[in-house]
Amino acid sequence: MKKEDWLKPVARKVVAGIESGRLRGTIASAAVLHEMYYVFSEHAPLDTILADFGRVVTIKNLAFLSPDTDVYLSALHLSRTYGVTSFFDAVYAATALSSAVPDHKILSTDSVYDRIPGLKHINPDELGL
Repeated sequence: MKKEDWLKPVARKVVAGIESGRLRGTIASAAVLHEMYYVFSEHAPLDTILADFGRVVTIKNLAFLSPDTDVYLSALHLSRTYGVTSFFDAVYAATALSSAVPDHKILSTDSVYDRIPGLKHINPDELGL
């Protein structure tokens, strides 16, 4: 959503892969909306944030999973045990490790996920999109 971001080309490829059906069964944590608000609230008006939310929640073939109390508790455990300093990253990891995500895969350029046993971290650059 940022005007300039080194991840923008990768994000566009991932979204295109999801929308085309090449990345089937993709699930995102609904916490991504909270993170978007947190990141943009100091720099963008609410109308812009709302429009960006709309762009994300209408990505074709993308399902959202809302974190529950178990995910939040697991996120705190992952933060403490594996040194995950971003609470959002910890929530995404806990979501991927939950029973709602049977393959426990997480798609990210962030190497923090490599530290967490049981999580299958995939860098989007490795997808060949």
